[in-house]
Amino acid sequence: MDTTPSAAIRLSDAQRIDWLRLIRSDNVGPRTFRSLVNHFGSAQAALQRLPDLARRGGAAKPGRICAQADAEREIAAGARIGVALLAPGEYGYPPRLALIDDAPPLLGVRGVLNVQTQPMIGIVGSRNASGAGLKFTQTIARDLGNAGFAIVSGLARGIDQAAHRATLQTGTVAVLAGGHDRIYPPEHESLLEAILGEGGGAISEMPLGHVPRARDFPRRNRLISGCALGVVIVEAAHRSGSLITARFANEQGREVFAVPGSPLDPRAAGTNDLIKQGAMLTTCAADVVDAVQPVMGRPVELPMSEPDAHSPDDDEPHADERARIVRLLGPSPVGIDDLIRLAGVPAAVARTVLFELELAGRLERHGGGVVSLL
Repeated sequence: MDTTPSAAIRLSDAQRIDWLRLIRSDNVGPRTFRSLVNHFGSAQAALQRLPDLARRGGAAKPGRICAQADAEREIAAGARIGVALLAPGEYGYPPRLALIDDAPPLLGVRGVLNVQTQPMIGIVGSRNASGAGLKFTQTIARDLGNAGFAIVSGLARGIDQAAHRATLQTGTVAVLAGGHDRIYPPEHESLLEAILGEGGGAISEMPLGHVPRARDFPRRNRLISGCALGVVIVEAAHRSGSLITARFANEQGREVFAVPGSPLDPRAAGTNDLIKQGAMLTTCAADVVDAVQPVMGRPVELPMSEPDAHSPDDDEPHADERARIVRLLGPSPVGIDDLIRLAGVPAAVARTVLFELELAGRLERHGGGVVSLL
């Protein structure tokens, strides 16, 4: 079971502060962070360019850039409650999570780091779970734990909490929608303490003090699927959050396992539909183990590290180049490669214009190298 990253990195203290400042600055998400670091050579160099890029992109006023003192305070506050901010490739950062294109540049990790590096299977489902669903969850989670897998889930009511409780002894990881000090639902604070006390772990990309909002739960769900080799959906109604996790799993190239249910139970409508759409019908842990075994031995190739700072190529866009790119953009997503070809500009110039628009709050990045105007 080789999940060791093939190109592990280690940030210096100064780099970790710069990375945190960059990801906590306005209009910088994980995809933008990666593009900025790859383009400018370091987070420090990208931070220096943010105000000018936003101004050229049409921002009415400069976006907030996280101050060094704020970043230092966040790192120190996290350390006081046992939270380490880790970059992809550092020990304790789930190796497969580092492979997704919007992996958190810094992940707040708490608990026993070893469990974060085990092969993981996600288990999610209805908050309003049936008795049969809860019993099945306990059985399959326990069997997968005994087979050597850590179970990753979202600490939610219903199926999630049953999966965590069944694997306290074998290893479980809770993915939080809020900060490490803002547990949701509040009644699961004791469950999280039990997870951490029994050698499990918890992860979050949110800063301390962040109270989860509705839009944070889909972001949390992509981390559940990103950590895992595959995701088991036990019960899910139509338009359930668990179906969002299944969609992320498909986009990330993870296996999707669906537990069939009665057509008379609305809690099984989503899982039965997943099976119709090609998800693997799952009735026991062996179904999961047999499906993921072929990919478990593949080394994990990490996509990003921070090289020594350098000056980018001459990428200052001319006015006509900027105008051509903006004219080609609209609310419908377009691939960046297509944009470069249609605009007839160097790739570095196109990337710079996209940075300008995004930092001005005018551009949205989607998965697969696709962008659109807001």
